[in-house]
Amino acid sequence: MGDGDCRPLGFLIGLPFALIALVISLIGAVIWIIGSVVSCLCPCCCCFAGLANLAVDLIKLPIKILRWFIYQIPC
Repeated sequence: MGDGDCRPLGFLIGLPFALIALVISLIGAVIWIIGSVVSCLCPCCCCFAGLANLAVDLIKLPIKILRWFIYQIPC
């Protein structure tokens, strides 16, 4: 199995979950912007940097969910 395999069933099954994750990633984007601004204003607050990293993981969540569902369905 290569990277170019097409698994439309896994994509279709994962699509509703990815849409939910998209809403969560929008919340993550807002948290990332706020965390980045606060960490630039007060660099001594390292917890905001960790919060910004968590927000970036939330932003990447829809892609991770779709990939997981696609790779769970065999050809």
